[in-house]
Amino acid sequence: MATTIRTASTDADYESWRAVRLAVMPYERCPSVAELRGVDRPGRLMVLAEIDAQVVGSGVADRSGDGQRASLTAFVRPDFRRRGVGTDLLRVLAGHAVDLGYDTAGTFVDDEGSRRFAEGFGFAEINREVEQVRRIGAEPWPAPPTGYQIVSVAERPELWAAAYHQVALPTLPDMDHPSALQVSAAEWQKEWINDPAAMFVAVVGTDVIGVAGLKLDSDRPERAEVGYTAVRREWRGRSVAATLKRTSMAWAAEHGITEIYTWTQRGNEAMRRLNEHLGFRYGIVSSTMRAPLPLAVEPPGTR
Repeated sequence: MATTIRTASTDADYESWRAVRLAVMPYERCPSVAELRGVDRPGRLMVLAEIDAQVVGSGVADRSGDGQRASLTAFVRPDFRRRGVGTDLLRVLAGHAVDLGYDTAGTFVDDEGSRRFAEGFGFAEINREVEQVRRIGAEPWPAPPTGYQIVSVAERPELWAAAYHQVALPTLPDMDHPSALQVSAAEWQKEWINDPAAMFVAVVGTDVIGVAGLKLDSDRPERAEVGYTAVRREWRGRSVAATLKRTSMAWAAEHGITEIYTWTQRGNEAMRRLNEHLGFRYGIVSSTMRAPLPLAVEPPGTR
């Protein structure tokens, strides 16, 4: 049966896109339709794969976080794999990236089957992230710190914009990426927070010195993803990050969340050690892959 690839355009299409993504990655939060709409921009392509009018796959082509290459992601429902759906999706997404002028593409894989599929198109690993998971039980609120104050963004909404300039921009280059992430002020407002009550900042007067919190999951409200956690360099080594994270864990316990998780890159051992200290355990390993464009023709048997 032939696969039809079409652009996702309506809200119903976006819900179908999400349904595939949730079926393939049930362990990770999926943005809502409103969130997906909020990051629509010229050049970003959302597609659906259909067989006999049934949605069996989805994908997205976008610019990478550092703005230097294309980011390609294809999802296929488990019961429709090895029928050429992934190949058809990836060819459409990669062709779109080439049309936009990109000469390199990135993607991620977190299982051996997906790795072999990506390698068939010339993708090779350049980095790894590991999932760290923490069960939430009875979590005590940390003692009030001295020298700074912890407040939620809901209490002080103006501090989220301040956090972008005072924490995000100075600390994003510290992340272990081949090229520094490029995050605009608008992206910081749209993509790095989804509930101000669950996001916390450490402040000294009007200065933000650290940020940490949770991104809530409307599909699985008992789980939450740990948001961007960072502390200005001059305040590191004073338990600011630990206090912020303990605050978010106590908030989670009071709001019915039973599990939180995060991803840390290879090279970010300091954050991994902090998470270990706070009781996180290790989970899935995800590999970041990269390939030149146009993509190589896949060898037989990789469809």
